[in-house]
Amino acid sequence: MLHRRILQLAGVVLMAGLLVPLGSGAQEKSGGKDTGKQPGGKGHHEMFMKCAKACNDCQRECDACSHHCTHLVAEGKKEHVKTLRTCQDCAVICSAAAQIVARGGPFSEAICKACAEACKGCGNACQEFKSDEHMKKCADECFRCEKACQEMLLHAGHLKGKTTGTEKVKDKSDKE
Repeated sequence: MLHRRILQLAGVVLMAGLLVPLGSGAQEKSGGKDTGKQPGGKGHHEMFMKCAKACNDCQRECDACSHHCTHLVAEGKKEHVKTLRTCQDCAVICSAAAQIVARGGPFSEAICKACAEACKGCGNACQEFKSDEHMKKCADECFRCEKACQEMLLHAGHLKGKTTGTEKVKDKSDKE
């Protein structure tokens, strides 16, 4: 069942990537080489690597937290089933994001959008258990990764002269 969900998620991410590819304009201009210098100044490569590191850190923390949740569920604490599942899915998405973004792949933007969304959901789920140190650590790492992905997407959108759709949007409960 979990493998089916992972394959479905991978298919969705790949399809989304086909609709919104990041592009490789700078690589085309440099003859296929990534010079690390993009329009808008230095830091393009560093921005991608910062995001990839945050995704990798989050993947490890989510894996550790899912292990922790497994023990809690085994002890009869069924309220941790949701966090067990969100941590597992978030870890898989973060792992894929770290790999794709680190190599500057054409689906970097799509996977970062999915990663930011997964991290937000996982962080919110784990944050519900404020007294559990493992859960708090996972939530904090998820929110750091979400922020790194959003920053990378804004950077990539700025380079292409467009918005990415990941800018902070008012919550329905926000008053205008």
